[in-house]
Parts: sequence; C-alpha cells; structure tokens
Amino acid sequence: MQINTIAATVPSPQSAQESKVADGLERAFLSEMLKYAGPRSLEGSFSGGVGESQFASMMTDAYADALSARMDLGLGKKLEGGKA
Repeated sequence: MQINTIAATVPSPQSAQESKVADGLERAFLSEMLKYAGPRSLEGSFSGGVGESQFASMMTDAYADALSARMDLGLGKKLEGGKA
C-alpha cells in the first residue's frame, strides 16, 4: 500500500475558497457581536471626542480580525454540510 502524502496536504482550490468564506463569515459575526458586547469609548474629558466615535467601527473590525485569527468558531464545518 502506497500513501501519497503530497496530494493529501495540498488543499484544493474549492476548499481554500470555502476556508476564505468561512473566515470572512466569522469576522463578520464577531464584528457584529462586538458592536453590542465589546469595549465602549470613554466619557468625559479623557474621551477621544468626535474622532473616537468616527473610528469606532474600524477598531471593532480590528478586534474582530484579531479574535478570528486566534479562535475557530467552527462556522467552516457548518458550511461543509453540517458535519460538525
């Protein structure tokens, strides 16, 4: 019996595309979740003012990117057909 290890380790283009879609879905989910449960801006004289509120969504997206890079929510398995 011969096992071809090279073919097993190279992802197919379809699985790479599915992985990219799953990662984007996880980032979008985390971004939406962080809008409601994430860190809030400061109030008072030490707040960032108008600039902080203008760039808050960009910071939320950066937090979502960092979280999705460090954890797997398993949404990719759900996209494969419910094999999770």
